[in-house]
Amino acid sequence: MHHHPNPSAEPETNDSEPIDAPRPWQTEVGRLLAQAAALCVQQGVDVETFMKSAWSAYVEARPGMRDYLEEMQLRDQLDEIRKAGRMGEA
Repeated sequence: MHHHPNPSAEPETNDSEPIDAPRPWQTEVGRLLAQAAALCVQQGVDVETFMKSAWSAYVEARPGMRDYLEEMQLRDQLDEIRKAGRMGEA
């Protein structure tokens, strides 16, 4: 049985924290993203390249995420082919 990561999974939270208060990891992520964005701006990196790089880093940091996304994309493509009548049901 394969375990697929849940892309919408939220990090665990402490029930004693107010709901709208930023958590320490959120503050750190914001700081690091701001630094990365500033560096990219200084180096003339366009926003699309920055976003692709950020997404790639996120996917690589989650074991199994790339395989999961590829599987979902393949399933969607096969469904579209079936709906178009170009492939029979298996």
